[in-house]
Formats: sequence, C-alpha cells, structure tokens
Amino acid sequence: MKKNTFSLIDNRTGKNYEYPILDATRGPSVLDMRTFFKDSDMFTYDPGFTSTASCTSEITFIDGAKGELRYRGIPIEELALNHSYLETCYLLMTGELPDKDTLRDFDLEIRHRAFLHEGLRHLFAVFPDNAHPMATLSAAVTALSTFFDDHETCQDEAGYQEMARRIISKIPTIAAFAYRHSLGIPFIQPDIDLGFTENFLTMMRAYPGGKMHLCANGHETIKEVEIRALDTIFTLHADHEQNASTTVVRGVASTGAHPYVAISSGISALWGRAHGGANESVIAQLEMIGSVENVETFIQRAKDPNDDFRLMGFGHRVYKNFDPRAKILKNLQDELREELHLDNELMSIARKIEEIALSDDYFISRKLYPNIDFYTGIILTALQIPKTMFTPIFVIGRTVGWITQWIEFKKESSSKIARPRQLYKGN
Repeated sequence: MKKNTFSLIDNRTGKNYEYPILDATRGPSVLDMRTFFKDSDMFTYDPGFTSTASCTSEITFIDGAKGELRYRGIPIEELALNHSYLETCYLLMTGELPDKDTLRDFDLEIRHRAFLHEGLRHLFAVFPDNAHPMATLSAAVTALSTFFDDHETCQDEAGYQEMARRIISKIPTIAAFAYRHSLGIPFIQPDIDLGFTENFLTMMRAYPGGKMHLCANGHETIKEVEIRALDTIFTLHADHEQNASTTVVRGVASTGAHPYVAISSGISALWGRAHGGANESVIAQLEMIGSVENVETFIQRAKDPNDDFRLMGFGHRVYKNFDPRAKILKNLQDELREELHLDNELMSIARKIEEIALSDDYFISRKLYPNIDFYTGIILTALQIPKTMFTPIFVIGRTVGWITQWIEFKKESSSKIARPRQLYKGN
C-alpha cells in the first residue's frame, strides 16, 4: 500500500481500490477519484456535493469549524477593515494587492468603463415597471454578451483582464438602472468623479439635476459612513469559494458559453431565497414579527420541532462557528446606529432576536449563530435601500468572484464539461 493513497474495499467481492490523496495548502486533503467509475463500475453518491471537491482553486479558502475566510490567503478581517472593495477586486483578479499608483489606474479604468452602450439602455423599457431588479439585471447581463462577443473566444491574460474589468464596472450601472426603471424614474449616468461605491449610491438615489433622495436619516448628501458600510458589504460578498451560484458559473463555463452568459446564470442562481435572496427574507420576517413584544413567541416557535417556522439569517451550510463576515457586520451595524442616529422597530426586533439567540442553549448547541444575511438585511434597511435591491447589491459584490472563478476554470488544463451522474430509481 502506497503512503499517499486511500484504499476502498468492496465487501461484496473483497476487491481493493486505491486512490491518490491530494494534499491542500489549507483545509482537508481530497481523494482523486476520477477513475473510480472506470475501476469499479460504480458512482459515488453525494447529493448537494457536501463531501465533493469539484475543482482545484487558489482564490478563496474557508474553514467552517474555525469561522475563517481568506481571499488569496489574506484574512477577510484585514481586507474588510483596512482595504477598499476595489483593492479586493484587484487582489482576487491578480493575486496581489495593488500599490497606490496601480490602484489609482485601476480605479480610473473602472470609472470610465461604467457607462452602458445606448442600445442596451433600450432593453429596460421592455420590462414592466414592477419587474424585480434581479430579473432585469440577469437579462441585461445576458444581452451585454452581444455587445462584447469577442470575449467568448478570449484565451490570453490581457483578454481575461479586460473582460473582467468591463463586467465589474458595468454591473452597478445595470443594477441602478434596473432599480430606477422599477420606479419609473429617469436613469442617472455614471459620474467619473465619484468612486465605485459612491457612484452606485448616487445612480440609485439622485434625481435628475443632482438632488439626492432616499438618504438615511433624511440627509440629502451621501455620508462617508454610508459609503464605507456598503463598500464593506461588497468586500464581504466578493467571493465565497464553491457556493451554489459559483458552481453554476463554473458549470456554464464548462460548456464554452460566453463569460457574461455564465455571470447571468450566476445571478439567476443567487436570486433564490436559500442563497442570495436570504437577506431579503430576513427583513420580511422581521416585518412579520412586527414588534419586540412578539419576539419571544417566535423564538419558541423556532424551537418547537412540531412547528415548521424557522428563523431566517441563522446558521450556515459551511460555518459551524460564528460567520467571520457576520462579526464584521455586527460591529458595523452598531457604528451605523450611533453615527446616523438610527433606531427603529425593525432594528429593535433584530437586536432582541440576536440577544436571545446568542445566549440560548438551543441555538448555541446547534451552532445557529447569526449569519451575514441577518446583518446585511438590517444594515441595508438602515441605509434605506429597498428590499428588492438587497440581492442586486449582493450581485455587485460577487461579480468579481464569479468572473475570477470563470477565468481560473478556463486556465485549468484538465477542466471538462460538468456532467454529474445519478442513482436511477425509476421504472
């Protein structure tokens, strides 16, 4: 028996199978079982891919037991507290943080690429006014592929980088336009004098002529703390290893489809309430609870095994400790409350739920800690961003992760079209 192999024995026949163990730089090693079906005439069965590594990656690492998240080896805490979202984008795309001059040039390029082709603007008019911005966003990104069809065949680093920078810069504009169309108000063009996050907030909030609306606490100007809060949310959403929507993006990439079509597919996957739509569901549930006096009743319902009610925003598929992103947002939420003098019924309800859940053995023993969706929904509500824009904001942050994962897949020499098998139980 070789030292770096893993043996499997078929107890029916006594036959032994050996597979190489591939060691990771962080996290669990994996069994290279690519020849298992050929060797044994059997498939492995793993619904939801809970024990399956679908790829090799150098982008993001998660240790769910420790509550650890790193981009390119750098802890998320360092990036969220000490670096901007654009710095994080550059890190994910290139593997290193930019110096001052490089960041300036990158920022300038993103600002100038934020404008949309006039032909694409006409697409928004075909959607009804009440269309969810996620539907419009997904369709517009698919349409974007027709304006940049050369990206479908890009095979070198320069082409990859141009394709990535273009989609990162245009997604906020598309999201803001989708939102304004849903309100039936004129679009606001990007402003190259504004940074990435402030520009998005301006495109969402400004009336034609420049006057602001929808600002937190009635302010007519966007406050620095609001920009910093949203920029932090973008950073925390930038990538999260092989989650559902990233798996979809890689799966579509495996077919050879246009990269923007793959991104559009990721947007559609993210829309689900079990994925990116969870923060929207958190606020809907807080609104349903209605008041602090009702919290205890709903907590008891959540603990009742005979009641199908579940608290949204608690627990995580991967993290079995406190979600590190949630820790950052909890502190940010407290800062926003103080600096913007925010205090409303929803925040009071959320505080009460959080207080009970962090001290109740039922939640602690089951590792049901507040997750990123719990705090994101509260913070975005505090910034007076409507629920329908919660998931598009997730899209803005996650686009860099998706496109970086797409590029990594395309560069992998052993990549193949995604083709899982099944356990057939039919007639």
